[in-house]
Amino acid sequence: MSFHDAGTSIAITLAVVKTLILLVGSFITFLAFKAYRRTRQRALWLLAVGFGLVTLGLVLAGLLYEILGVSLMTGILLESLLMLVGFVVIAYSLYVT
Repeated sequence: MSFHDAGTSIAITLAVVKTLILLVGSFITFLAFKAYRRTRQRALWLLAVGFGLVTLGLVLAGLLYEILGVSLMTGILLESLLMLVGFVVIAYSLYVT
């Protein structure tokens, strides 16, 4: 296996993993939002927002780099900021209950 083949293999695996993260994260966000709609509890709405931000953050860096041509470091910084805000919102949602 050449270096180029290994890079392509890793890129495909990374794309598959990021797609699975997007699907599972979106499903968790949907379930939290559905629970919010059923109960109208603010904590569940915050939980849905937090999971949505974390999911978006996990997928964003690669998309910005590949599609919009943003530098990889900038993409990773934006990804990390979204994940940080998402985790803060999730923690707050657990605190207010």
